[in-house]
Amino acid sequence: MRIAFLGLGRMGRELARHLLDEHDVTVWNRTAAAADGLVGEGARRAGSPAEAVDGADVVFTALFGADAVREVVVNARLPIPAEATWVDVTTLSPAQAREFAAWAAEHEVWYAHSPVVGSLAPARARALGVLLGGDPEAVRVAEPLVRLWAAPDRLRVYDSAALAAADKLVNNLALAVAMQGVVEALRLGRSAGLSPEQVLAALDGSMLTPTVKAKGEALRSAAYSDTQFSTDLLAKDSRLMLDTTRLPLPALTAAAAALLDASRRGHGDDDFSVIAADDAR
Repeated sequence: MRIAFLGLGRMGRELARHLLDEHDVTVWNRTAAAADGLVGEGARRAGSPAEAVDGADVVFTALFGADAVREVVVNARLPIPAEATWVDVTTLSPAQAREFAAWAAEHEVWYAHSPVVGSLAPARARALGVLLGGDPEAVRVAEPLVRLWAAPDRLRVYDSAALAAADKLVNNLALAVAMQGVVEALRLGRSAGLSPEQVLAALDGSMLTPTVKAKGEALRSAAYSDTQFSTDLLAKDSRLMLDTTRLPLPALTAAAAALLDASRRGHGDDDFSVIAADDAR
């Protein structure tokens, strides 16, 4: 298939790479250098989004958020060919997914929303959780493509793009709240006389064990630059969750405030576990 892939951030590069063996892939990124590695592996570089989608059967977007999707696709009136399939990997709110599905329908484009669950290591290993929802025709076309980076038992298909978006937000809420749980455990332990290492040991076997296992080394070494999921991204997603809910989310509200504070202090590009940095010392 002729595939255009727009957006080559950390995750976008990993996903686009999995398409190269089986498909003709053209890539575009606002910062052109981000495409260098993929071009070296056989992708074609486009100078603009419009050039990238010319003649494409499938268009992937993996952008920072809804505003970026609007800028690149909607406001720019991106000339995606009629009856092509647009697969948006960008994390969105359900309302935003409905917005882009409506735009696609108006322009005779099949739309699917397919965010991923997981970080860079499972992306490289083709072991991500993958969510997929949208037009039946878009889902039919997208499913074999997104399976290229999905774990065999971790693809969930919905009958609407909005439900796939909601699933993704629920997953990211768990990330933010669990990390905030580690922060508060460290604070409680310190108040009661435990060292940070003793607190991390105390959490072994607890409901927070997966988070400690995933982020413990970063906490112990105070090294947060090996970013699996950035502070800025999770802060942005937390705002989507708070905008979507009709009910209070106090744990998420605390985590969102911590993420925003870390971002304002210059840690936006660091791994989101940096919100525990001050307490893990």
